[in-house]
Amino acid sequence: MDLPASEEPDPPAPPPGLRTLLPSREFLCSRKGQLLLAESVLSFITFICYIASSAAAFMMAPLIEFLLALFLFFAYSSKLNEKFKGIYWPLTDFLRCVTAAIIYFAISIAAVSKYSDGASKAAGVFGFIATIVFAVDFYITFNDLVTFLKQGGSENATEAQKSEDEASDSDSD
Repeated sequence: MDLPASEEPDPPAPPPGLRTLLPSREFLCSRKGQLLLAESVLSFITFICYIASSAAAFMMAPLIEFLLALFLFFAYSSKLNEKFKGIYWPLTDFLRCVTAAIIYFAISIAAVSKYSDGASKAAGVFGFIATIVFAVDFYITFNDLVTFLKQGGSENATEAQKSEDEASDSDSD
């Protein structure tokens, strides 16, 4: 007994597996998702270039930044920042981006000027590109922080104003 095509049951959904670890398309298309992905990729490429170069002493900074960017990428994509409210995620991300931009800028200048092999030069160039990406990220995060603080400050000011008004009303009675 074949059912007509319109009455056939829906096929079963595939079981959740590794697909649950992948970030959502919505997050990948967002500005934050693209910046974190670019930071991860550039940090990894810079790390590989430093390993292959004579400037191998600089390889630890790109490795740490790669791991931190990858952690934040998966933390934001899995909405871990909404589950753990004890950490102020935007400030953490801002500090990570500021330190990364400064460190990448410094080690890129050293790699390009001090070492003559091609891998060091490539690491320096990728480091400068990573500096720009991290700087854009901390600029955007800084603007978000300022907007948040202005909104939070105005709410606190209005609450303080209301409490002062209530206190002055009760004093005059």
